[in-house]
Amino acid sequence: MPCDQCFGIEQEFDGRVARREQRDYRRKGAPSTTRLLIEGLQQAGVEGRTVLDIGGGVGAVQHALLKAGASRAQSVDASSAYLEVARQEAERLGWAGRIEAVHGDFVRLASAVAAADIVTLDRVICCYDDMRSLVRESARRARRLYGLVYPRDTWWLRPAFGLMNLFLRIRRSSFRTFLHPTTAVESELAQLGLTKVFHRNSGMWQVAVFSV
Repeated sequence: MPCDQCFGIEQEFDGRVARREQRDYRRKGAPSTTRLLIEGLQQAGVEGRTVLDIGGGVGAVQHALLKAGASRAQSVDASSAYLEVARQEAERLGWAGRIEAVHGDFVRLASAVAAADIVTLDRVICCYDDMRSLVRESARRARRLYGLVYPRDTWWLRPAFGLMNLFLRIRRSSFRTFLHPTTAVESELAQLGLTKVFHRNSGMWQVAVFSV
């Protein structure tokens, strides 16, 4: 990810946004698509497994999987504000000692990130320009399951993403959103031998779990 996109993530997902999502999480739990992702992973089995959660936000996936019996989790996020609220939630829930947090661009850090049984990217692919590197490097670190929430590849989302990026330019933000083709994402995973075992559509989002 270019440095300006990293800077843009820090700007867009700052303390104000992270605290608001933390309040929402405490009141209502995880968003519906995150709950679908957790459901798909639990159906495949998470007991005793390790987790690598990339761009995990407030940590909803990590917390749910640890509660369901996962052993440990590692969180890699380009937003320091998200890492902070995720740490607070881990402390509140009683498993801060079972989560390791790393700040930065996962693709640049990938060579130093250990593999895990379960790798998740919840609404992350749409925030990254180099989809192929992100998907390839993250999938290579999945030993058993690979879970994604990302936008559906539909015609009506293309103008919406264009307008969103226009708004970001007007605001002089370096952050951009990306609508990567589903076929391109799944092609990368197929080349690495991953098989789709769970899929749901929910509004503009799709939720998929792949088996390694």
